[in-house]
Parts: sequence; C-alpha cells; structure tokens
Amino acid sequence: MPSDIEIAQAANPEPIAGVAARLGIPEEDLVPYGRDKAKVDIGVLREGGGHRAKLVLVTAINPTPAGEGKTTTTIGLADAMRRLGTNAVVALREPSLGPVFGIKGGAAGGGYAQVVPMEDINLHFTGDFHAIGAANNLLAAMVDNHIKQGNELGIDPRRITWRRCVDMNDRQLRNVVDGLGGVADGMPRQDGFDITVASEVMAVLCLSSSITDLKERLARIVVGYTFDREPVRAGDLHAQGAMCALLKDALMPNLVQTLEGTPAFVHGGPFANIAHGCNSVMATRMAMHYGDVAITEAGFGADLGAEKFCDITCRMGGFAPDAVVVVATVRALKYNGGQPKADLATEDLGALAQGMPNLLRHVSNMRDVYGLPCVVAVNRFPTDTEAELALVEEACRKEGVDVRLSEVWAKGGEGGLELAREVLRLVGEPNDFDYAYPSGTPVRRAVEAVARRVYRADGVDFTPQALRQLAELERNGFGNLPVCIAKTQYSFTDDQARLGAPEGFRITVREVKVDAGAGFAVVLTGAIMTMPGLPRHPAAESIDVDETGRITGLF
Repeated sequence: MPSDIEIAQAANPEPIAGVAARLGIPEEDLVPYGRDKAKVDIGVLREGGGHRAKLVLVTAINPTPAGEGKTTTTIGLADAMRRLGTNAVVALREPSLGPVFGIKGGAAGGGYAQVVPMEDINLHFTGDFHAIGAANNLLAAMVDNHIKQGNELGIDPRRITWRRCVDMNDRQLRNVVDGLGGVADGMPRQDGFDITVASEVMAVLCLSSSITDLKERLARIVVGYTFDREPVRAGDLHAQGAMCALLKDALMPNLVQTLEGTPAFVHGGPFANIAHGCNSVMATRMAMHYGDVAITEAGFGADLGAEKFCDITCRMGGFAPDAVVVVATVRALKYNGGQPKADLATEDLGALAQGMPNLLRHVSNMRDVYGLPCVVAVNRFPTDTEAELALVEEACRKEGVDVRLSEVWAKGGEGGLELAREVLRLVGEPNDFDYAYPSGTPVRRAVEAVARRVYRADGVDFTPQALRQLAELERNGFGNLPVCIAKTQYSFTDDQARLGAPEGFRITVREVKVDAGAGFAVVLTGAIMTMPGLPRHPAAESIDVDETGRITGLF
C-alpha cells in the first residue's frame, strides 16, 4: 500500500471555494490561502450562528509505540457519516513541528482517512503557529525591555515567569541564561523556552471567542511578580494590542477537506500532556454551526485530552459532547499487557487480556465520571486475529459498551460505516454530562478530584514548592480556577513506565502556576517537561524535498 504522503499527493481535492460553498460560507467571509485551504472570518458566528449540531468527541486509550489512530478514526468517521447522508464536519488541531520532525512524523490522519493538503497542514500551513510564537516572544521582549528602561513597575527579575517559545523540540533551550554582554544588552538572568504548543498564548487563542475576548485574555496574562510579590500582567506593559494585532488572522479557523471532500476546520494545536490538548473553541463552534454532526478529537489518552476537553474547553466554550468514541488497537492493548513491541504481530490472548483494563478504565471514565454514552472503535490492523477481536468485544460487552471495527485507514469512509451508524444512534440518546469537579472548586481540590476520579490515584502529594505556589495563587485571587494538569501521556500515573490500569499509586505535584489569560491553573506532575527533546533518530532524518518541490518522508 502507498505511504500516507503518496496517497495524499495522488488526491485531486476540490477547490476550497467549492467546499466552503457546500457548507454555505459566504464568499466574502472566505480568506483563501491558495487553491486548497482558506481561513473563515469569525464574523459568520456573530451573525446568528447557533450551536445546532450534535457534538462527538473522539478520544483513545493511553498512547503506545504501537499506535492507536485517533485522528485517522476521527476523519474516517466523518467521511462515513457523509456516506450515510449526514452533514458531518470535522474540527481538529493543527500539527506541531515538534513531533512532525521528532518522533511521530505527520499528523493529519493516515491511509485513506486524511485531511489535505497533508504537507502544508503538517508544516507551515497558514502561519498560525508562527504568529503565536511571535506574539509570545514580543511579550518576553517587552518584559526585559521594561526592566532595562528603568523598571517602573518594579518587576523582580528573579520572579519573571514568562518564557520564550519556539515550535520545535529543542532540549538545549529548556534552561538558558540570557542578557549576557554589557549594560546595553540587558540584564543577565536565567530564562528558558517552552514549545509553542505549550505556551499560554496558544491556549488563549484556542479559548477566545472574539477579537475583544482575545485582547482581554492577553491583557490578563501574568508575566511575573514585583519585588512586593504582586502579579504583573501583559496589560500593565500595554502589550495586548500589539499581540492581538499579530494574532488577528490566526484567530480565524482554517478550512480544508478530507480525501473524500468532507469539510474540516483545522485550528490551534495545544499538546494534551503539557497543555489543554483541544482545537480552538472557534473551530468547534464553526463545525457545529455548519454541520449536523461535528466531530472533534482531543489529544493523547482520555485521561488527558478528553478530561481537559470536558473540564476546560466545554466549561469555557459553553458546549458539551453528545457521545464519545474511545479508540483502541489490539496491538496497543497487547503492549499495555506486556507483549514486547517486536512481537505485537503475533497473537497473544494473555497479553491482550492483561491490557484490556486500560481501555475499560477510559470507557468507565467517559461513561461514569462524565455521564456520556460511548462506543469503542477498534482500529483494525491486518495482523489482528479473529480470536483477539472477539476477546476485545466480549470484554467490552461485559462492561455494557458496544464495539465497532474501524477500517478507515485502508478503506476510507467505507471502512467506518458500522461505527458511524452506532455513533449516530448514540447522539440521539439523552446523557447526564457533568464535569469531574464543579466550577469554582479550589485548585487543590480540583487536582485531587481529577487524580482520584479519572486517574484512580489514592491521592495527591504536593511538594513544598507547589504548596508555596498554591498559597501565592490563592493570595492573588487565582485559587478557584479550573486545572490543566501536565502529566505523562503513557500512563494513568505520573510514571510513564506504569502501563495498563495501575492501582495503589499517588500523584506528585511539583509545580503550580497560573495561566490567567487562558483562565486555568497549570499543574505539573512527575517529570513532565514543557520543552520536549528529539529522539535518537528523529523523523527529520527521513524527510526530503526534490527539485520539483515534492516532499517525501513526511509519514
């Protein structure tokens, strides 16, 4: 079978103006970026755009090296629904250059369930991430310049919390000392970089509902503290206007299409392990405005992306899922059960049975914690045996959840018809959606609620530093925000080596900080970092471009 990029390059997509016209987007609200992608003016939502669509959330088990195919399933499900005559629209995150050149390669779906143009989406796309990085780093420059020019606000250089960012995995930049040279070169201080997708500006963009809301959120960003330990905000530096000017076009969702012509809004891209892991509120609202069913996905496993979608994005966006799809593969479940990666093509019912609790815990969380109907989608691989598939189905049925095979990677929408029929049934059922913790819950209690109810931990331990930071948050009026917990994606615990569905563990919180513009508290657990590094053999080693401009090796 051809590679993902070969399949994408062989496609003949409809001009994006035609896709927009089929959705009913007025030509004057379309901002084309070439023939096959465009931005959509957010004014279309101000002009009577109600949330008329059913909303489907696609999530997954904890990721493994075996692969799960959450984005592929999301795209294939939408294509299948349109084959059934349902007006389905997709809302997805934009890929970060970090994993594209790092460990994952491309991130626009796979096989015959992709969004196109695949190369553009995976690389510079419409420049949103560059704009976010520029706005972030403008604020950083204004902080240091303010100190250099007399420091009227009394910013303590030792308590600057605002870091620079770049959309690349570069561990060398995690901790740096800058301002070296002489008096004219600034004040030497310890600094550091986050990856752009973990920056607060990314979160602010994804949670904003208008230009005005964006500007107000930017103004609320806390960049550090004074010598008297009072918070200093971007608004105190008068930075919000210029930052918003850099972001005004980036706020508009990007419209592309799947290989089968299904409209897809691809916009925003926070990681789910170190950020909130969901596409923009604007993109979800547009998908709900223009479709009868909007299908979105949240990053990594349901303990990360789905939790944050429900507890942060839905809370702030004013919408809620009508049904959930939990994606798993036989291969990944066997890996969770202890089968070595090299042997995953071999039938092993024992390892599969040992790995099933990981899937069942995610299903239980979606159904029992958040009150949502769900279905398990088994993303089928050619090496899956009938006995293995039967074991997964039997184990799920015992827990009261249905299973549907997904073969969209190999067959496109045709391979997701049974899954689509089940999802359409589920969105018609009533649900009891609720959050893992009520709005206004103190940060510490919110962390404990997620740890106990979603991760199934015995409790949470806060380091002395985290306790001091919690007290400072409360003193400054930030003590009752929703929480964005940064945790390894590979495990329910904060130890990436503990696979499956561990019990008898506690979560360690080492740091707590406020993202006041985004409107949540960031809680760092275990050894999680906000700037990833490259693997021994990064995907970048295999990516190339020929004399005609044709890219190869991008997955």
